Amino acid sequence: MKILVTGAAGFIGCHVCRRLLDRGDEVVGIDNLNSYYDVSLKEARLDLLRDDADFRFIRLDLADREGMEELFRVEKFRRVVNLAAQAGVRYSLKNPHAYVDSNLVGFMNVLEGCRREQVEHLVYASSSSVYGANETMPFSVHDNVDHPLSLYAASKKANELMAHTYSHLYSLPTTGLRFFTVYGPWGRPDMSPILFAKAIVEGKTIKVFNYGKHRRDFTFIDDITEGVVRTLDHVAVPNPDWSGLQPDPGSSRAPWRVYNIGNSEPVNLMDYIGALERALGKTADKEYLPLQPGDVPDTYADVEQLRHDVGYRPGTPLEEGIGRFVDWFREYYKC
Repeated sequence: MKILVTGAAGFIGCHVCRRLLDRGDEVVGIDNLNSYYDVSLKEARLDLLRDDADFRFIRLDLADREGMEELFRVEKFRRVVNLAAQAGVRYSLKNPHAYVDSNLVGFMNVLEGCRREQVEHLVYASSSSVYGANETMPFSVHDNVDHPLSLYAASKKANELMAHTYSHLYSLPTTGLRFFTVYGPWGRPDMSPILFAKAIVEGKTIKVFNYGKHRRDFTFIDDITEGVVRTLDHVAVPNPDWSGLQPDPGSSRAPWRVYNIGNSEPVNLMDYIGALERALGKTADKEYLPLQPGDVPDTYADVEQLRHDVGYRPGTPLEEGIGRFVDWFREYYKC
């Protein structure tokens, strides 16, 4: 298949591109290569893909309406994986307009491209952040998610609603994936694995928010990638049992679905830090701080629906995943 992957220079995007290429698909990757974090890391990820004859990279911003229209018109994609977004809960407190441009305007351009060119299936990144103030554990796609705690979370909830509108009006099959704390080689340098690993190696203090009482559903990148590709192959269909009298938030009478994609085994933050310390062979100096604005104490994914529908089964234990991450970290950062 000819597949568009947006955010191809990103953490999850480059891994998804590699997985699709390895199975024989033709992949066009786009990214705006913005400076939210180190552009050289994004370029290094693209270097993992550029030697493949079935991969082409185009530098393009999702918010470029004319550029996106031309891309879809010329390329005639069969399916689309939208992973490009302005990420980060804390950054959304400082630069909210970046989330409107990328996550709302950009996503609108993706939806329009898919509609106009009759794309078979759009899979897009949502986030566990949409659960917001919901305290029911584990988080289920059948739960209400109307109380986001950050603009980033609100933008991802908006993506799900926008996708539903297009699925309803134009019968465009769309599937949203709510990612839960992805980690592994080639990860984002603004996230805890690299922040913690760098600080530990350099003997600097790591900031432990919520006094270390966080629980996170840490999910290794290979498990995430496998789930994304399986979902792409499983085109969304209407739920014949859906009723407006008792509406299920996770499905619809339109060809629209949302799924949790996580490890479904939450880990205490202090246990996660301990695994990093063991892999690095060094103890961290820790500063304990209160919960950050917009953050949530725990995440815990109920992945039963994704397991049932596409056979998703995450299988990477934390110690193994951390070990593989640290091997890459030492090689890439020469430490």
